Amino acid sequence: MKSFINVSDIGPLDKAMAEAFEIKNDRFKYQHLGKNKTLMMIFFNNSLRTRLSTQKAAMNLGMNVIVLDVNAGAWKLETERGVIMDGDKSEHLLEAIPVMGCYCDMIGVRSFAGLTDREYDYAETVLNQFIKYSGKPVFAMETATVHPLQAFADLITIEEYKQVARPKVVLTWAPHCRALPQAVPNSFAQWMNAADVDFVITHPEGYELDPKFVGNARVEYNQKKAFEGADFIYAKNWSNPGVTNLADYGKITSKDMSWTVDTEHMSWTNNGKFMHCLPVRRGLIVTDDVIESKNSIVIPEAANREISCSVVIKRMLEAM
Repeated sequence: MKSFINVSDIGPLDKAMAEAFEIKNDRFKYQHLGKNKTLMMIFFNNSLRTRLSTQKAAMNLGMNVIVLDVNAGAWKLETERGVIMDGDKSEHLLEAIPVMGCYCDMIGVRSFAGLTDREYDYAETVLNQFIKYSGKPVFAMETATVHPLQAFADLITIEEYKQVARPKVVLTWAPHCRALPQAVPNSFAQWMNAADVDFVITHPEGYELDPKFVGNARVEYNQKKAFEGADFIYAKNWSNPGVTNLADYGKITSKDMSWTVDTEHMSWTNNGKFMHCLPVRRGLIVTDDVIESKNSIVIPEAANREISCSVVIKRMLEAM
């Protein structure tokens, strides 16, 4: 595996899941694979779980780790071609990337959507430059449009907590005070479509995700109807994807607080488990009583980030 961006990169899901539970049972089993190898983690945006879990996974596999916070410890980077660099950006990504590649064996990249130019974001401009110019295997630690390490961890968590062979999983939009990318819901939809679950997406009209991520999922605009009989509720805000109206891309076009997941919402489910990628805005996405309930599995979900990342890095090391 030379790169990891989408669910298709991981291969057969049953094998990936078996590998995940094997690693969870013995996190240091493949430590020899990373000996004398270096992972470089590059952050264009803030991170807690991704940074900690990825570094821990790499260390479990015997790797050295270099972490670069672009906005805190490096020259400001220009990402556009054909510009006159007479502003505050001192170095171009096209020189920086191959230099970074000189110092490592593998690169993880985290770069969010700008939410102003849909074509630029959905072309994965920054990530694809790393893949093209670094000369090293590259995996996504969240990008403009996807967060596959999170979605893989979500699937591992669902497999651990499901009570029926084919659970009903609902991805629900919830209100937020800031415009957020679609990366997490995009990847969650992509991975749930690939898994053996009954998958439903619910959101206000106008918030339709890109069809390539929605896939065969059932879209339901009535949140209560979507929640009925659900085994898992995955709450997440996303800004307007601009699918029905490009001019709305990246904007907040609804702040409907009736979509906040509270005890009444969860009562519509089949004793459903509550999930969220974190960090979460309490009182907007979810109420205190729900996220603190016995059915909240946000912490085990976060813990599984170490496992999903371990599988990915292991696969990439084996391909070297």
